[in-house]
Amino acid sequence: MAATEHHDSAADPAAGPAESAGPATGRDVGPGADSGADDSGTDLSGKTTVERNPRVARWFHAAVYVAVILLLVTGWWLLLGNEGDPSVVARITGVSDTDVHTVTGWVLAGLTVLAVVVGAKGWRTFWRESVRFQHGDGAWFRRWPAAVLTGRFGRHEGRFDPGQRVANLVLVATLLVLVVSGVGLALVSGGPAFVWFAAVHRWAAYAVTPVVVGHVIIASGILPGYRGVWRAMHLGGRLRERDAHRVWPGWTERTTGRTHTPRHLH
Repeated sequence: MAATEHHDSAADPAAGPAESAGPATGRDVGPGADSGADDSGTDLSGKTTVERNPRVARWFHAAVYVAVILLLVTGWWLLLGNEGDPSVVARITGVSDTDVHTVTGWVLAGLTVLAVVVGAKGWRTFWRESVRFQHGDGAWFRRWPAAVLTGRFGRHEGRFDPGQRVANLVLVATLLVLVVSGVGLALVSGGPAFVWFAAVHRWAAYAVTPVVVGHVIIASGILPGYRGVWRAMHLGGRLRERDAHRVWPGWTERTTGRTHTPRHLH
């Protein structure tokens, strides 16, 4: 899996949970860049980069993940019975955890509406790419546990890798459930409906938390197999071509016009 991405939305705020392809142009990323070949027969210089995300997509993604992190921190703090004891977030902002959670929830709801209304085309592409499972995905999953350390992922042709497609669906579905149930809790003052919304909200939080944590770990690039992928959503949305080839081989070849076959797949 890699950072959750969107597709084909250069001016599309719906690209927040995902990425958009762009033209591949070589660029010197500085004297500290790596150079030479990776584990393939192709010499991919560390100075050659490829664009994954335009600015709008990166900013939307940043707004979503800040909101989600605030919601998870304050939500779990409250769920664990600490309502009378301000969290670090509450102390920094000077606002109670309950109010931070409520306001941030409305912000995420607004971002969701914005994505649906403004980014309808991008979302259609995102769903089409996320549900398009292919022959060979099983082999990719079998290689994945070792590949996160070695970088020797199985070949796939998608915009997203097979694990990323599953994560896309789970993450978006659970966040939508959290938003809808959270709005229900804000609008209903009590009774059976409130109890039902609270239960749904709690279980959705249980489901989404490990997915978000996994996404952060993978997207940060701290795992050797995913080194460099954090650049796809930061610092211009460009990452080194060899890193893109390692994680998204089919997409990278279509984007750059250069083929690449790692030695472990010969």
